Amino acid sequence: MDFNVKKLASDAGVFFTRAVQYTEEKLGQAEKTELDAHLENLIARADCTKNWTEKIFRQTEVLLQPNPSARIEEFFYEKLDRKIPSRTTNAELLGQYMQDAAKEFGPGTPYGSTLITVGEFQKRLGGAERDFLHTSAINFLTPLRNFLEGDWKTISKERRLLENRRLDLDVCKARLKKAKSAEAKAAAEHELRVAQTEFDRQAEVTRLLLEGISSTHVNHLRCLHEFVEAQAAYYVQCHKHMQDLQKELSSANGDTFPNAFAVNASTSGVSTGSSPHSIATLPGPSSPSHPPNPSNALESSTLKIEEVKPPATGTRKAKVLYDYDAADSSELSLLSDELITVYTVPGMDPDWLIGERGNQKGKVPVTYLELLS
Repeated sequence: MDFNVKKLASDAGVFFTRAVQYTEEKLGQAEKTELDAHLENLIARADCTKNWTEKIFRQTEVLLQPNPSARIEEFFYEKLDRKIPSRTTNAELLGQYMQDAAKEFGPGTPYGSTLITVGEFQKRLGGAERDFLHTSAINFLTPLRNFLEGDWKTISKERRLLENRRLDLDVCKARLKKAKSAEAKAAAEHELRVAQTEFDRQAEVTRLLLEGISSTHVNHLRCLHEFVEAQAAYYVQCHKHMQDLQKELSSANGDTFPNAFAVNASTSGVSTGSSPHSIATLPGPSSPSHPPNPSNALESSTLKIEEVKPPATGTRKAKVLYDYDAADSSELSLLSDELITVYTVPGMDPDWLIGERGNQKGKVPVTYLELLS
């Protein structure tokens, strides 16, 4: 018990002298031993590394898990050293909702069958996202967390010890200056030598730890490459899924969309025949010089079921000045010197008109025509 009391009193005395020295340094009333330039540079580099690593770590967490509540839950699981439960991604949940809706609407209907297809691909996107999140957490977030919670805590502890040793050294220097008698000077010189030795030893330990920041940068660089590779693979996989989905929808459009439109048109009293004002029946021959682009298949099919335009105004004849090859099925190919009927519809681009040749119709460029009165 006596030993503990003495140690406590000694520690309190050391703490008090350090506090006095620190306060006097801040007030400019005491000298301060400066660290060598190399060590100061290492400390500044370490602080910069810690600050930016922490910011990158936090923002990566937000990127991978935007939900704050979910991040807090994952944090507690990690602190309790328990496995984080697997979560259903938003895309997977959307896909499940689509497929459930299809059961209600009827999987045999055009809308229901399309919901089933899109829902399946949403689930695939969600699965790819979950794999990416898992890989990124292991290969990128974990090393950053280990540095912040492991290496950096060790460095901070040794830096605090170095600061204490420096304060002790400066206290001894101040005592030596204040010593009057030879005996007091001898005791102060001995304390100074001991304090200098301890300070030098701690400075060397701290320097070695701070120089290890270079290895940390190398490790984080490797982890960054792995994160980028995982992210690239994820987006490539998503792109492939979407291309496959577009192909499936495009192949189904020929059977699904015309039937669906015919039903809608019949219920609304609009004819799906050759009315010059129904964009849904634009056949427009495709020219061999413009091969169909698979990526535009969904857009072209959407044009076919576009809302019926208001009646055209200003119908007139036009002479074709140059040959023109239609870029897609919404346009009409033209032959030089032929006569066609043209008109415009409200909201249409002024550089284009709707052209008719018999039962064929489609958009035609104004610059290729000579309008006749």
